[in-house]
Amino acid sequence: MKVESNVIAPSRITPGLALGALGVLGFSFSLPATRLAVAGLDPWFVAFGRAAVAALLAIAYLAFVRAPRPTRHQVVRLVIVALGIVVGFPLFTSLALTTQTAAHGAVVVAGLPMATAVWAVVRAGERPGRRFWLASGIGFVAVLVFVATTGAVSGGLELADLFLLIAIVLCGLGYAEGGALARDLGGARTVCWALVVSMPVTIPVALLTADFNGADGSSWFGFGYVTVISMFLGFFAWYAGLARGGVAKVGQVQLAQPILTLAWSALLLHEPVGWTTVAAAVAVLTCVVWTQRSRS
Repeated sequence: MKVESNVIAPSRITPGLALGALGVLGFSFSLPATRLAVAGLDPWFVAFGRAAVAALLAIAYLAFVRAPRPTRHQVVRLVIVALGIVVGFPLFTSLALTTQTAAHGAVVVAGLPMATAVWAVVRAGERPGRRFWLASGIGFVAVLVFVATTGAVSGGLELADLFLLIAIVLCGLGYAEGGALARDLGGARTVCWALVVSMPVTIPVALLTADFNGADGSSWFGFGYVTVISMFLGFFAWYAGLARGGVAKVGQVQLAQPILTLAWSALLLHEPVGWTTVAAAVAVLTCVVWTQRSRS
């Protein structure tokens, strides 16, 4: 009797997790780098300018490898990818980090693995059990409790926190859709074509919001990082890892991202990381681990 299973073969797990870990390492400095960039540049320019410049790199790469054009159906899926990773996450994190610290953002974005897993369930048509949904619910509630109790308005959400929550929902969608599409296009071509299809939006907005009067060296360093690593090269490894190892499985690697971001924020930006922030991060990460274990 043949038993069907959607468990990924062990021979493919190690490469997928390794590529995913490399992508997360690159992404872990995205929030601190964005914080540096928006200190001297318009947040709308940071969000759309990095995508516009990365699109030029993408065109060069696609021409170099002579990549065939995506089909009409793939273009529709690429628009969904772009909505999440090219427009949604960069824009809303840039807006949030004009008033919030990267350390605070790291804890809120700790809900991203859960968002990615949920979108992966929707995309793959899986039916996880009650333990999965219980862990997902507790993790998301932990994020909401953190942002509600640490906002400037006692007991309420800051606008920056709402921006961050929107960012993780859209980014989770972009991760799941891109990871699935990368099985056909490959990781590098998926992000490159997503950047290209976004150009009619990203280039005009970048040009309209370009104001460099307040920019200094650190601002340009942050902008350069989120352009080359966060918006371009990081996705080469990340989408390749998701395609090889599966969105849900490789999504576990994101568990390390908030901790790495907190470390970058403390070491390089000298941002205070209090015990409540660390406790919230640990609680959220514990719930996400529970989610992934329940899925398996």
